[in-house]
Amino acid sequence: MIRTPLCDLVGIEYPVFQGGMAWIADGRLAAAVSEGGGLGIIAAGNAPGSYVREQIHIAKARTGRPFGVNIMLLSPFAEEVAQVVAEERVAVVTTGAGNPSRYMALWKEAGVKVVPVVASVAMAKLMTRLGASALIAEGGESGGHVGELTTMVLVPQVCDATHLPVIAAGGIADGRGVAAAFMLGACGVQMGTRFLSAEECTIHPAYRERILKAKDLCTMVTGKKTGHPVRSLRTNFPREYAKAEFGGVDEATLDEMASGRLRIAVEEGDLERGCFLAGQAAAMVTEVQPAADIVRAVIEGAEPLLKGAVQWVR
Repeated sequence: MIRTPLCDLVGIEYPVFQGGMAWIADGRLAAAVSEGGGLGIIAAGNAPGSYVREQIHIAKARTGRPFGVNIMLLSPFAEEVAQVVAEERVAVVTTGAGNPSRYMALWKEAGVKVVPVVASVAMAKLMTRLGASALIAEGGESGGHVGELTTMVLVPQVCDATHLPVIAAGGIADGRGVAAAFMLGACGVQMGTRFLSAEECTIHPAYRERILKAKDLCTMVTGKKTGHPVRSLRTNFPREYAKAEFGGVDEATLDEMASGRLRIAVEEGDLERGCFLAGQAAAMVTEVQPAADIVRAVIEGAEPLLKGAVQWVR
C-alpha cells in the first residue's frame, strides 16, 4: 500500500485529502473521508464561525481520526473561523483565496498544522518561510477558485521551490492522476470533484446527476476580468455571467449577480439560477460510492501503475 511522509505528518492512512468545497464539504462528508483513511476537510466558505463549529462537532462525533477545515480567506468571517479552528484544535487547516500569514502563529500555537493552497511558486516560497507544514499545489483544472497554471506545470515547480511535502490538486480523479502526481514530485493528492459523487455528499440530486453525466468540455471559467476566476459546469448562470462580464457590466454588479449562486446549486439544484462548481475531472466521475471506497480506489489504482513504470527504464 502507498504510504508517504504526508501520512505520518497528519496521521492518516492514505495520502489523500478531500477538497474543501464551500456549502458541500460538511462534517458528515469530512468524517466519512477520514474514516476511510484519507483526510476529510470541512469547508468554511462564506459561513460564520458558529456554522463551522457545528460541523466540527458533527465530524468529531462521527470519527476519532484527524480531519481539517478549509478557510476561504476572502470570506468576511475568515477571522472568526480562524479563531474557531484554533479553539477546537482541528488537526489541519487548509486555506485558499488569499494569504493566511496573519493567522499562522495562532494556529501553530494551538497545534494546528497549516497547509495553504498555492497557485504560484512565489506563494509557495512565502508560505514555506512563514512555517507552513505542507503545501497544496492546485492547478487551474480544479473547480471553484482557480489559478493560471496547470497541475502538470505547477506541481514540479512548487516541489523544486520548497522542502515541504507537496499535495497535488486539480484534475485528479483516479489512480492514474495519483500516480502522475507522485511522478511530478508530490507526496499526496487532493480531490474535490471526485467526492461530489460520494454517498455521504449531501448536494442536491440534480447537482450529482450533472456531475455523473459530465463530458470532457463540461466546464468553463468565469471571473477572469474581476481577478477572481472560478471554474464551474456550463449551465445557464455562468453563461449569462460571462456575457455580463465581457459586456461592460461593473464589478459591483457582477459581485451581486454571483452572490448565493453556489448555495442555490447545492441546496436547490436549480439549473437556471445555480452555479455548479466542478473541476475538469468531472467527466471522469461515473458512479456513486461511499467516500471510503473512493479513497481506496484511487490508491489501489495508482499502485500497479507506479510498480509498472520500471518497464520503461532500460
